[in-house]
Amino acid sequence: MGHPVGPHLTRLTTPNPTTSPRTKEPEGTMRLHKTVVIDKPRDAVFAYLSDFTTTTEWDPGTVVTVNQHGDGGAGTTYLNTSTFLGRTTQLTYVVREFIPGQRIRLRGENKTVIAVDTMTFRSVDAGTEVTYTAEFTFKGPSRLLARLLRPAFERLGEQAQTGMRKALNQL
Repeated sequence: MGHPVGPHLTRLTTPNPTTSPRTKEPEGTMRLHKTVVIDKPRDAVFAYLSDFTTTTEWDPGTVVTVNQHGDGGAGTTYLNTSTFLGRTTQLTYVVREFIPGQRIRLRGENKTVIAVDTMTFRSVDAGTEVTYTAEFTFKGPSRLLARLLRPAFERLGEQAQTGMRKALNQL
């Protein structure tokens, strides 16, 4: 889901006790969280979003996501090219967990960040609830910028939420 750290949605979640008071997260990390409820069947929503190449259709930062190897299940590798704040970057994502109709977890990495993206799916009266969580661990000097980048990530997350809802409505 892609920009420099993949496709991400936003809301600060429960803080860890080892966090700094200002960000409520460990230094050099960020956790973003968003939920979308859509009037579509869970299996169709899961099939669409678990194909990580669809990020080009709903994540505004993604330029292209290519399946490099695999059938979409655990072990599948994707190369995500994104733009963020005027820069183009790539992350290699590997599907770490794939539970059909319920959850997909991917881990993306490049020289400046590790991103863990998790989407969970559940049936609700209104259709399907998708909860998207993105956890970033910045590496090296970029750790110092994590707090400063939060507003830009939050804006991108709101745009991704809107894009996801629009794409899912077209299913």
